[in-house]
Amino acid sequence: MACRISELVIDCREPERLAAFWCDVLGYQVLGREEDDVEIGPEAGWGGLQPTIVFSRTDQPKTEKLRLHFDVNATDRDQDEELKRLLDLGARPADVGQTGEESWHVLADPEGNEFCLLRRRLTP
Repeated sequence: MACRISELVIDCREPERLAAFWCDVLGYQVLGREEDDVEIGPEAGWGGLQPTIVFSRTDQPKTEKLRLHFDVNATDRDQDEELKRLLDLGARPADVGQTGEESWHVLADPEGNEFCLLRRRLTP
């Protein structure tokens, strides 16, 4: 038997703010709150094929590039339209040493956590 990723936990300074941002990006909803943590996930809730994300409060600032990051793909628009939507939600371009020739965009969420917008559109 194998394991499956059920939750991703992200330490952050403002769990509510990041939860709202990522709910908008992924079409997720808030599933629960416990102390200073906020858990978001798909409408189906816990235990489905997609992992939930827990934003856990920390006072430690982010100081370097993440060793793990999200890659996201648009489901209902092309990459340029999705890039505009993500920037309008509060993402901003991030430089992690890319050359400018990549087929993806490197962005940062409101707390500076890097993620990539890939070119290929996925089915919802």
